[in-house]
Amino acid sequence: RHSMKRVKGRSSVTHLKWLTLVLVLSGSVALAHQGVQNAAVKARMHAMTKIGAGMKILGQMAKGETGFDSAAARAAAREISTHAAQTEALFTPRESDPKSEAKPAIWEDFDDFIAKSQALEDLARSLVGGLRTEADLSAAVPKLGAACKACHSKYRE
Repeated sequence: RHSMKRVKGRSSVTHLKWLTLVLVLSGSVALAHQGVQNAAVKARMHAMTKIGAGMKILGQMAKGETGFDSAAARAAAREISTHAAQTEALFTPRESDPKSEAKPAIWEDFDDFIAKSQALEDLARSLVGGLRTEADLSAAVPKLGAACKACHSKYRE
């Protein structure tokens, strides 16, 4: 378990808030996918599930629920980057499904939506080689969480 200490000017309480957000966002994804009929929407949801799974791995390590494993952390970052890179292709067709959580705002401001997904992709890609220590992970998870939240708060039901 990690002690309550300050990391780069932020308390670990702040980090725990980000980690909780990451885990809630990644956990709610699986429930939303049941009953989806549209194949394009299913493909989008699959990619987002993979991103959420990578975030969950990183979040659990950062919270001390699982031991820090540099190789697994870098693999999770790679998974996030890989699936974030698919966002533009997956969302270009304006497909819908009653179970979809994608807001119409995605296609109304597609450039911003894609910029946010590219920011996540770039950040995750930069971490593939950089998650070598627990301190690296502690610094990265809040940034990744903020990148996810930036998109979810505007473009997801």
